[in-house]
Amino acid sequence: MSFAAHRARKRFGQHWLTDAAVLDRIVAAADLRPEERVLEIGPGRGALTGRLLASGAAAVAAVELDRDLVAGLRQRFGGDPRFALHQGDALALSLPPADKVVANIPYNITGPLLERLVGRLDRPVQPPYRRLVLLLQREVAERIRCSPGSPAYSALSVRMQLLGECRTVCPVPPRCFQPPPKVQSEVILIEPHGAGELPEASLARTTEQLLRRSFAARRKMLRNSLAGLLPEGELQDLAEQAGIGLQQRPQEIAPAAWLRLAAGLNRSTGVLPAPPACHG
Repeated sequence: MSFAAHRARKRFGQHWLTDAAVLDRIVAAADLRPEERVLEIGPGRGALTGRLLASGAAAVAAVELDRDLVAGLRQRFGGDPRFALHQGDALALSLPPADKVVANIPYNITGPLLERLVGRLDRPVQPPYRRLVLLLQREVAERIRCSPGSPAYSALSVRMQLLGECRTVCPVPPRCFQPPPKVQSEVILIEPHGAGELPEASLARTTEQLLRRSFAARRKMLRNSLAGLLPEGELQDLAEQAGIGLQQRPQEIAPAAWLRLAAGLNRSTGVLPAPPACHG
């Protein structure tokens, strides 16, 4: 099937980015060097792929789920020895080695794919990619990069900001796609921390548990959501030492303060009880 005969498939979340200025912003943000290998997830018809190859990167490995696009991608780029195409699900495939990642992430798999590419506090991807440039639904991008006190601030905000540096590249309105999505989009840049900058394992586990427990009840004050971890007086003392007030709600607490509270709890208890599930 040629690109001309292919129609975007809703079940794959396909929206082709066609805006040249945004495509150029993505490549510029990736800042590819001649020795670097880039992984592109969801190349689609190859609008971004061509620019990545033109950047002079050492190699471009693309992962495309839709097998009907594979023939066109191979026809267009197969003559370049730096190009490799892998057909399959990026959540299931063994991903090819790369230094940086560029991805127009299907919005319905954003959470699992972020975990695959960056990891969790208690299970970070190691070694990390040097840089990820991701096109996301704007609502998710805001949750990743926003500050405490923002309505979008969530457990995802804390996790991602403890795992790396996160910042916006540019907004992407629906008119930049064909067909246009019904939501606003945004390109963000993530530079994951190296092993020496991440919280050690026991601190990461406790912080992860605190986030799940607290954001499962994000409307509650910490006094209520953390009740039972320690006697209230001890919990009050640890919170004060971490610079936290138990009358605060989880969306008001900065990432570094969560680490301080987790460190205090580790000193006092060693292990936290299992928290309820949270998808924040």
